[in-house]
Amino acid sequence: MTVTAPSVAGPDRPDPRTAPASRAARLGRRLLPAAVAALAGVLLYVSFPPRTLWWLALPAFAVLGGVLRGRGWKAGLGLGYLFGLGFLLPLLVWTGVEVGPGPWLALAAIEALFVALVGAGVAAVSKLPGRPVWAAAIWTAGEAARARVPFEGFPWGKIAFGQADGVFLPLAALGGTPVLGFAVVLCGFGLYEAVQLALTARRTRAVHKGAAVAALLGVAVPVLGALAARTLVSDEAEDGTTTVAVVQGNVPRAGLAFNAQRRAVLDYHARETRRLAAQVDAGKVARPDIVLWPENSSDIDPFANADAYDVIDAAAKAIKAPISVGGVVRRDGRLYNEQILWDPDKGPVDTYDKRQIQPFGEYLPLRGLIGAINSDWTSMVSQDFSRGTEPGVFSMAGTRVGLVTCYEAAFDWAVRSEVTDGAQLISVPSNNATFDRSEMTYQQLAMSRVRAVEHSRTVTVPVTSGVSAIILPDGTITQRTGMFVAGSLVQEVPLRSSETPATKLGVLPELLLVLVAAGGLGWAVAAGVRGRRAGGV
Repeated sequence: MTVTAPSVAGPDRPDPRTAPASRAARLGRRLLPAAVAALAGVLLYVSFPPRTLWWLALPAFAVLGGVLRGRGWKAGLGLGYLFGLGFLLPLLVWTGVEVGPGPWLALAAIEALFVALVGAGVAAVSKLPGRPVWAAAIWTAGEAARARVPFEGFPWGKIAFGQADGVFLPLAALGGTPVLGFAVVLCGFGLYEAVQLALTARRTRAVHKGAAVAALLGVAVPVLGALAARTLVSDEAEDGTTTVAVVQGNVPRAGLAFNAQRRAVLDYHARETRRLAAQVDAGKVARPDIVLWPENSSDIDPFANADAYDVIDAAAKAIKAPISVGGVVRRDGRLYNEQILWDPDKGPVDTYDKRQIQPFGEYLPLRGLIGAINSDWTSMVSQDFSRGTEPGVFSMAGTRVGLVTCYEAAFDWAVRSEVTDGAQLISVPSNNATFDRSEMTYQQLAMSRVRAVEHSRTVTVPVTSGVSAIILPDGTITQRTGMFVAGSLVQEVPLRSSETPATKLGVLPELLLVLVAAGGLGWAVAAGVRGRRAGGV
């Protein structure tokens, strides 16, 4: 006969046989939302290029909406931060390719703070009617802040930049990246509401009309809006056509060391241009009206070095067309990342100085402090680049070409200013050699596709080492090169001068969505205050 010892558990003393299981269950309940939030962030990352799984952004935000639903702002802050890390850590891994994991981890950790604040805001409005709208507007406000601070912002990872292959892309022409991103996030949060509605209806056999309307609007409006916006997308040649050549000369080797091979990089681009000229003269390729070289294609200043001048001049004469050359130029003791318009007969006739320069790459914020922490940074960026002040629109063989140099393509204002200044075609000269074969070049290429639709312009992307491409105004890539190969792309492309609503409205749609976010947060705060007062009566 087995005798069981009596339990010593009481009202103030838990049964020791069940306490460990209860603690484990409580720990599991606490950790599960954190794990789900982080995995939802990873899912959002997977929706970004080079993959074409744009639709995964919708379940990513649906899961985030479910995790944050009904929680306090503190929990939202933590869960939002985990979502941000899950998204940004893999998305930005390319930033540590050559300089180690420290800068990559620091950048992701700082940028995820913005997502944490968004998470707190989404949690705060999750009890309001129409919560998908408020939540999506709060996400847009977070992106607006992240695009401006610190150090003039870092817009990389805007939801719009993951939608180059998606059905929502035409919305870029309606209201730019803020409206495109807002629609995607709204549809994701609306998807969660729709799923919840279906589950509730199945369980209770009753449908709450307000919840049904919110779910329907959250999913249907973005999709219908995107279908309607397709009428804004066109690749019609309003101003005729021009034949453009995009030259990719390649570099001797990838990584930061490519910069030590500056003369070789210049020679490679001149050689590829001469090879193209020979094909043109032989009748194998159409003669280009304009030729576009990438950023840093001549890091030897041609204004100070006669041999570099002669190499570029010979290439222009060989191809018999004006060339936009990416150079590093020293003027009045200052460094500029410059595009130089090189005429085959007159030589250099115009310049554009990059305006949105890259922190920690082209200039070093807090130089004294960072130098005290790590002197390697100050040696890599020994002198800060200076900023240009004017838009860059070159008149090349009768075509007005707007220059958006590399990093600038991530900033709404930098691209729009070229179009409003009269650009009929946009060129995004870039240098991705420092990031090896990482996803960075594909992420940046997707940005250019979004910009093409946003402003209804052909966009060319000449890159030192790939991927160079030609993109039509509807976002379609018609030609592209491989990575770390020399090559050239020649194509007759449409020229356009009309402005999309996004171009005309500029920052206004983003401002309106920020105001919507502020209204939702104000409502949530007021409702919380009223609730606490009522509970205290």
